[in-house]
Amino acid sequence: MKVMVMVKATPSSEEGVMPQPELMEAMGKFNQELVAEGIMRAGNGLKPSTEGVRVRFSGEERIVTDGPFAETKELIAGYWLWEVDSMEEAIGWVKHCPNPMIEDSDIEIRPLYELSDFAEIDPTGEMRQHEASLREEISMQSAKVEPYLFFGGRCEEALTFYKEVLHAKVGVVMPYSESPEPAPEGFADKIMHAEFTVGPAKIMASDRCGASAETSGDSYQLALTLPSDEEACRVFAALEEEGQVIMPLEKTFWSPCFGIVTDKFGVGWMVMVPDPQQAGC
Repeated sequence: MKVMVMVKATPSSEEGVMPQPELMEAMGKFNQELVAEGIMRAGNGLKPSTEGVRVRFSGEERIVTDGPFAETKELIAGYWLWEVDSMEEAIGWVKHCPNPMIEDSDIEIRPLYELSDFAEIDPTGEMRQHEASLREEISMQSAKVEPYLFFGGRCEEALTFYKEVLHAKVGVVMPYSESPEPAPEGFADKIMHAEFTVGPAKIMASDRCGASAETSGDSYQLALTLPSDEEACRVFAALEEEGQVIMPLEKTFWSPCFGIVTDKFGVGWMVMVPDPQQAGC
């Protein structure tokens, strides 16, 4: 289940008092625990209501009122979006949270509606299907597609060439010898992963074991980075229909959800979730 965890405003937060470094550090550690456990999906602090507005709906009229707003206890100073197994689990995490304010404060937990909650008023499922489609569209707006090139042992040479000819800027270069897994035979001094840019375009590259630079059909794939394991699983399942799974989705040391599939049009895709702290598939 998903819950919104709301930090209620206090007099100090409404005055714009910034937290002390010790509290920032404690909250940072707490957030890191949430991320490591795959619970935190989003979160942020809100500025005082002096910088906000309210819009009141009355018939066809829309009335805009500038802050501040008087009822401090009803205001929100920050929030998280968590995914938990139960309300009891959410309560346990909130109890573990440092006091987010310099004075006594309250944190409210509210479950989010799920699409299944609307079954009674949507017997055909049409509205739920539309809502699910909108959520997928929103999620995919943060997806990235980048080319991934394979050089079959000549990646370092290629990077040097692109630097000279294309003025490419080379960033990450990770040899197989730095991998936590054993390097393939003869590949210890080869490049397992590299990233470079040409103008605004980011390109990834590797001496993939067994890849041949002379085989153009096997010299590239598209790296599709998705914001969540749910989206990775959904997209991977769609791409594998009438296609071929090269590597099923699984947890790796660089991604909680990574797989390789060739779709029905012959295009290779490397589907991944970037943040190694998120929950796996």
